[in-house]
Amino acid sequence: MKLVVPDLISNSYFPAVAACELGYFSAAGLDVSLELLFPVNEAYRALREGRVDFVGGSAHSALAAFPEWAGVKLLCAQAQGMYWFLVMRTDLNAHRGDLSCVKGRSIGAAPWVEMGLRRILSASGIDLQRDEVRIAPVPGANNAGVNFGVNAAKALEEGRIDGFWANGMAAEVAVRGGVGTLVLDVRRGDGPQGCFDYTFSSLAATQRLVDERPEIAAAAVRAIVATQEALKAEPELAAKVGRKLFPAAQAELIAELIRRDLPFYDARIRSTSVAAMNQFARDMGVLQGNASYKYEEIVAVHAQLGGTE
Repeated sequence: MKLVVPDLISNSYFPAVAACELGYFSAAGLDVSLELLFPVNEAYRALREGRVDFVGGSAHSALAAFPEWAGVKLLCAQAQGMYWFLVMRTDLNAHRGDLSCVKGRSIGAAPWVEMGLRRILSASGIDLQRDEVRIAPVPGANNAGVNFGVNAAKALEEGRIDGFWANGMAAEVAVRGGVGTLVLDVRRGDGPQGCFDYTFSSLAATQRLVDERPEIAAAAVRAIVATQEALKAEPELAAKVGRKLFPAAQAELIAELIRRDLPFYDARIRSTSVAAMNQFARDMGVLQGNASYKYEEIVAVHAQLGGTE
């Protein structure tokens, strides 16, 4: 079976990546290989077309290939909460939580990922057109084999963008390198009310797989849970994975990033999170239906471990 993630040198989808590399999928009885497929809408398109079996990506982005949630199921959360960071160039003298720094600036953000930033800015009184905020993919990000976050940090250093909305690895590289200032970290309390639940990192499969092979869906969830628990018990396992897959510089950072993320490692998909995500998707115009979508229409309920809230 094949699992794809839209960004590999990252902490965003690390539980799924580590489940492959540390053998937890194998322990659950699944033979799963890992590939990078960017951007996330292309990853979900590959799922729809049957070219892959699992996507580890942002949950709301499944709507890119499965309108109105038809044909896809979210199996579990890799972690809770929206997990991207807004980082601006150091010479702009931006301050934590002050979103006025984006006015007149160019922000690099991946397709579908950018929706989270657009909604946050709108909820904070920033009008993209009036305030001349340009949000677009980082130049070169669509090249095969490019990891978006690493590319974004490099583009910031080179002055090709004024800021980026990207993963924790990109933020850490830019801040440690002295080229970026952290402005927004949603998971840790920044941003307008409710933005934490705009989306989350999930593991998804097709409705067909869940219906025809429910044991596979359940095994995949067990693998993610086992990986989360292993990383909680021994965060340094992340460095082992990093040394296999990442360049040396990022491999040295991943264990610390995972240690910070551990409080959010909970595989349950909460009904409140689904409701908030659906409202976000409607606000962004990618979900047309009303609020009547049932939790079980979106989440593979029988694959969930530990219940829901």
